[in-house]
Amino acid sequence: MAQRTHLTRPLDPSSSAASTSSLMDIDGVLGEAATIDVERGRDQYGAVQDSDQASFHKTRGGKYSKRIKYYVPGVAWVPNYSISFLGGDVLAGLTVASMLIPQSVSYATSLAQMSPLSGLFSASIPGIVYAFLGTCRQLNVAPEAAISLLVGQAVADILLDHPDPHSEEGNMIKIAISTIITMQVGLFSFLLGFFRLGFIDVVLSRALLRGFISAIAVVILTEQLVPMFGLTALLHQVHPESTFDKALFLLEYAFTDSNVRTTIVSFSALAVLVGLRVVKGAFQKYWWIYRVPEVLVVVILSTILCDQFNWDQEGVEILGAVPITSMKAFVQIPLRAANLKYLRRTTSTSMLICVVGFLDSIVAAKQNASRFGYSISPNRELVALGASNLAASFVPGTLPAWGSITRSRINADVGGRTQMASLVCSAVVLLATFFLLPWLYYLPKCVLSAIICLVVFSLLREVPHDVMYYWKMSAWVDLSLMALTFFFAIVWNIEIGIMLSMIASLLLVVHRSSKTRMTILGRIPGTDRWKPINENPEAEEDVSGALIVRIRENLDFANTAQLKERLRRLELYGTAKSHPSEDPRRQQATVLVFHMADVETCDASAIEMFHELCVEYKSRNVQLFVTHLQPRPLAMFAKAGIFDLLGEEAFQLNVANAMTRIEVRH
Repeated sequence: MAQRTHLTRPLDPSSSAASTSSLMDIDGVLGEAATIDVERGRDQYGAVQDSDQASFHKTRGGKYSKRIKYYVPGVAWVPNYSISFLGGDVLAGLTVASMLIPQSVSYATSLAQMSPLSGLFSASIPGIVYAFLGTCRQLNVAPEAAISLLVGQAVADILLDHPDPHSEEGNMIKIAISTIITMQVGLFSFLLGFFRLGFIDVVLSRALLRGFISAIAVVILTEQLVPMFGLTALLHQVHPESTFDKALFLLEYAFTDSNVRTTIVSFSALAVLVGLRVVKGAFQKYWWIYRVPEVLVVVILSTILCDQFNWDQEGVEILGAVPITSMKAFVQIPLRAANLKYLRRTTSTSMLICVVGFLDSIVAAKQNASRFGYSISPNRELVALGASNLAASFVPGTLPAWGSITRSRINADVGGRTQMASLVCSAVVLLATFFLLPWLYYLPKCVLSAIICLVVFSLLREVPHDVMYYWKMSAWVDLSLMALTFFFAIVWNIEIGIMLSMIASLLLVVHRSSKTRMTILGRIPGTDRWKPINENPEAEEDVSGALIVRIRENLDFANTAQLKERLRRLELYGTAKSHPSEDPRRQQATVLVFHMADVETCDASAIEMFHELCVEYKSRNVQLFVTHLQPRPLAMFAKAGIFDLLGEEAFQLNVANAMTRIEVRH
């Protein structure tokens, strides 16, 4: 052992020749054994290293596999799909498809002013992509009424400059507009999710969403009453602009210039739809009644009756022949010159659709996730929905597709438990697109309008409850926001209404977050405990001229902008509400103690503002103390020079220590 220890010591240049010779002899004696040990060590090390590398690669491979399954849920659920779910998923897919096919045709033709193909492709392609990328197992992704209406308004605004919107060139323009909107919607949604901005669903209030949905419902109802009375041709001649103008148009012409046959057919269809829905609600315990697709029943019956009684010869507009594709190629890159020239004019509409569609989708996704006990990620939902719309934009003329609260609920009620229901639904819609459309030649367009009116009732169903709730809770800000959205959407247009209300909502969020939460502390008599005086009546400010302020949140650039003013109001008026014009209720403080136990982080702007605040108080000869300072803010204070500015004595462990210092000085 001594020899081996001696070998590990560094050689001393001044050592004797005898020592050197001794070392050489020892090396000679032990050389062979040492070589064998080293080689054995290498062999053993090499074996261990190979084992470690295998373990490392296995661990890393497992990590990557988990990441792939996390970001592409289809990789996880498809191989592990249980056959026991197949019956419920197939039934749910068939049920939703039977409702979605006529709905998507209605949205495309009556709201978006597009071909029925636009609605059908939008009801199938995005659903396939979402099934593999989405985190919600029951969400049905397809065109929505509000989104289709926004696309239709964008199409109508651009076609105002075209002499014949119904010509072949006009149809090509419509296809280009809807394609570039869908592409932008998909891109915006994907980027929002990629940069983890899924929190926008908590920024925009429910009142804003309810006001928007209410306005959309009224706009859609007004729009669909025109074809239901057979006044479409007259509408193009008079050309009322806003929803309010169209309501006046209906009052003036509905009872004098309407087509009688069209009016009877459309309102009869609406009555049958409402009646069947009431019957289904009354007999929910009978599954075969509850699952009857009333929309599909009305579509089939009206098509047969129109063909048998020649309603089209009495002025009833029919769907007619729908060619499978109106473009040279079924799939095209959306970034074509014909599409890009409408990019700038449709960007604002695309951004609005992205926000509104995501809010509706995330509500539906959260409802189903809560119901079935799994978690969803808003950011991954944005990515999945964005990828779905990007994929759909490669088929010319598709509409933006988002999740539906109503269809997703039906999907879950009927038995949908995995994304397989979405794949079945999309497959059925695709089959209908290629094989069912010729059978809908005699489908009256006014029936499609009646189907959309049924959707309006669903949109308006929760409005009275929300209005009464806000009134009961005296939530005047929420009611005002809801009314603002509704008023401007009706009188001006949908985009103006939702954009103004979004701005108002964001301003409210900024206004509330800019107020630093602070309170004044007082001592509980007979103790060294300090509590907020507005929450504890027994707490007393027992030192004259001293103000103890507890900052109750992290400091950043947003909430420190008004820090000086907030402290001034606490200093002069205390915690009670008061108007700035009133006389001060307190004397200016000579000692200010900051209780910062709740401040875990501070950004650079907040530190800079706090430094300026300290300089101002020191210029007024106000003594400053900082207590309960956390490590990270303490490091920031030291870097910013606040520690040197106030001195070491100003930083105390707790309020009791600071008050002891103050009492000694007084």
